[in-house]
Amino acid sequence: MRTLFTYIMVFPRRSAFVLFALLIAGIAEGLSLTALLPLLSIAVGDSGGSGSGIGQFMETALQDIGIEPTLDTILIIIVGGMFFKGLVLLLANRQVGYTVAHVATALRLDLIEALLASRWAYYLRQPVGSLANSIATEAYRAANGFEHSVNVLALAIQVMVYAIVALFISWEATLASLVIGLFLLIALNRLVSATRRAGTKQTHLLRNLLTYLSDVLSSVKSLKAMARDNVADAILHEQTQHLEKATRKEVMNRAALTALQEPILAALTASGLYIALVMWELSLPEVMLMVFLLTRILGLLNKTQRRHQQLAAQESAYWALRKAAETARAAAERSTGTIQPTLQKGIALQHVKFHYGQKTIFEDLNIEIPVNSFTAVMGPSGAGKSTLLDLLCGLTEPQSGEVLIDNTSLHDINLRQWRHMIGYVSQDTILLHDTVMNNILVGEPTLTVDDAEQALRQAGAWDFVNALPEGLQTVVGERGGLLSGGQRQRVAIARALAHSPSFLILDEPTSALDPESERTICETLQRLAKSLTIIAVSHQPAVINAADRVFILSNGVAEPLSHGPQGH
Repeated sequence: MRTLFTYIMVFPRRSAFVLFALLIAGIAEGLSLTALLPLLSIAVGDSGGSGSGIGQFMETALQDIGIEPTLDTILIIIVGGMFFKGLVLLLANRQVGYTVAHVATALRLDLIEALLASRWAYYLRQPVGSLANSIATEAYRAANGFEHSVNVLALAIQVMVYAIVALFISWEATLASLVIGLFLLIALNRLVSATRRAGTKQTHLLRNLLTYLSDVLSSVKSLKAMARDNVADAILHEQTQHLEKATRKEVMNRAALTALQEPILAALTASGLYIALVMWELSLPEVMLMVFLLTRILGLLNKTQRRHQQLAAQESAYWALRKAAETARAAAERSTGTIQPTLQKGIALQHVKFHYGQKTIFEDLNIEIPVNSFTAVMGPSGAGKSTLLDLLCGLTEPQSGEVLIDNTSLHDINLRQWRHMIGYVSQDTILLHDTVMNNILVGEPTLTVDDAEQALRQAGAWDFVNALPEGLQTVVGERGGLLSGGQRQRVAIARALAHSPSFLILDEPTSALDPESERTICETLQRLAKSLTIIAVSHQPAVINAADRVFILSNGVAEPLSHGPQGH
């Protein structure tokens, strides 16, 4: 029930509309049902039955508004009420469909926005497969949970309507049936609880499975080359079996609930018919209507429990998504800076100290990067080269010391505006399975085809792109596999240049390139340094020789290279 009320609180307007429509539909159905008793009395020629209780009320009400309660009139009322109920339910279900789609979209966007706004260190700890599962599978299951919640409420309203009509005929039989129905719900509730546990386990197992699957698929080439893909397959097979077991438990509990409900319902209906005829001596029309109503009430209670069981199976996905989004929001980046950034003088790191836990990365880091220059940084693995780039982007902050942009602390600068001034090329050049143009613009609405062409020309990539079969509209394949390493790298540089940055950051820009491609990239960087400030992390001699300034990171400090680099 907690999840049901949570859905209503989170989506109040849509839920209120649906509940109102369902209430109107229930009233329409109730009015149609009240016409059944006088109809049955007319059909069997029993005026005494129609003169008691709800039958008398219905006949008097019709006569008061000038309608004679004949057979054809009552049939029209019943059919009209059912048509009206169907129309209202259609509108309600349409709104349910819209809301289910909205819930899935809202949950996905909420999680994505929270993740993208989180600290970089937090984001790195999130498994890609788990995130993909949350955005795809869990959001879909959570949205279905809303649909089941609404159906539980709809069925509960129908039970209430039928119970009210039945109370007018025989309150004793109605109360007895409701008590028996509630006892049935309680007795079978263990199956619902078991389904909830199976659903929670499914959510957990799906996350683990997709996380591991994502990692395996990204490294399947090396695993196959070493004939170790069977090990990964064995682990995936084991996890899949656990998931199958949890799914089987959910299906069995659902089937058991349905199988037990139906014979119990039949026994209760037969008992009610016997009591009504023998003990309470109701008239035949009243008995027929009571049997119909009580059968409907107990049937609807059973359907309500089955829907509640389905909700129990899906609700874990909703709470898992909520928890993931809340955890990401709790790890949000700081946004204290307000100063508009400029880059007219240069960048400096002064007395920076940084450590991961007990491991010291920088003890007293001091680097100056003049504007419109090409700076290279080298050093052994673990010396902090990637950490240096993260500090310059504001992805992480030093424990002490300052990162200065034009003599202004990065802590006081509007971080998002600063990042708009950065072009970044990562060590792993991963392109989207899309066109060259979309790989450069990446959906940025302010950029145009002309921006893409200009960026490609700046990156020295326009000639080879223009020679492709479809030019800018050529699809580059999975991870850019249809292009050579040098071509992928130049497209990545063009992506970084498309929004006209002032500061270009490159992490190992030529590490996987042949000498000719490396020479071309270095010439491109030297040319760009005339109008851009560039810093590149690299071990490659060609990059070191192309740079204006070179720093070596070692033992937590940066030492300028005193020999070797050539100017432009």
